[in-house]
Amino acid sequence: MVEDEPFVRELATRTLRAAGYTVREADGGPAARALAAMLGRIDLLLADVVMPGEGGPEVAREILRSHPGARVLFMSGYAAEAISPRGLLSGNAPLLLKLFDPAELTEAVRAVLDASARIATGAPAAANGT
Repeated sequence: MVEDEPFVRELATRTLRAAGYTVREADGGPAARALAAMLGRIDLLLADVVMPGEGGPEVAREILRSHPGARVLFMSGYAAEAISPRGLLSGNAPLLLKLFDPAELTEAVRAVLDASARIATGAPAAANGT
């Protein structure tokens, strides 16, 4: 996870660890790249879109070069309509709006990872309903 705001980073870390996920934290791009270089595998990169220095999309592009199988979930305090026209979001990575509640974060992470698993196995998406 790459998040410059300590409160948000701590909340997300506690939430995801309580849900059983292994979480590695970085407070910005340089720390995230250093951490990624030490990790053998990254399943999901959770990154803030707007941070001092370089934002989440720039960090994600760089990390995906060495971890092409990683999935990306962006988070932002700005609405998608405010950041997309400025070119801050690229690709089709989902966006989670801050401040999210713990259930929203866990659901978003699960959805991204489940979609990744379906792609890897070729399994169809689960149908909603009864």
